[in-house]
Amino acid sequence: MELKQFLELFNPLPGNHYIQITDKIDATTLALQKLISEVDGEFHLALYAEEKPKIPDELSDTKIQLITNLSNPFRALPRDNDMVIFKDILLQHKNPQLLLRITYTTLANTADVIIMQEKGTMDIRATKEMLEKFEFRAPNEIDILDEFDLVMAKKMHMWGNGL
Repeated sequence: MELKQFLELFNPLPGNHYIQITDKIDATTLALQKLISEVDGEFHLALYAEEKPKIPDELSDTKIQLITNLSNPFRALPRDNDMVIFKDILLQHKNPQLLLRITYTTLANTADVIIMQEKGTMDIRATKEMLEKFEFRAPNEIDILDEFDLVMAKKMHMWGNGL
């Protein structure tokens, strides 16, 4: 998987916090962890899996939250994250609206959310509308990975939910 263009979506600053919410660890997980560690930031992983998988050595310093039930939300502190990346989980979850509410709360102002789904499995228009409904602005489809459809949107300060 060629990740060069994907990683150009990110501009981590020293001390930034990124969280990926997914059902499997893959090359995107490892690339994001490496990118954020290069600026002394924190990378967190919320992993939806029935059993704890083998964790690669590269993630030994990563805070990993294992969630065994697709009805349960991930946990994150308010305004603690500068980027939230959903990969192959938002549309599987029993309550995607709850996940987006938590995402809005955990993101810092002007921070971004990215939704990645296996190519061809996401209704792009419906996803953009759902993001708008939860007060994320400027949702855009970005076609940079052959394996994934990707939509990115921004949390704007003092818009909508006001947090």
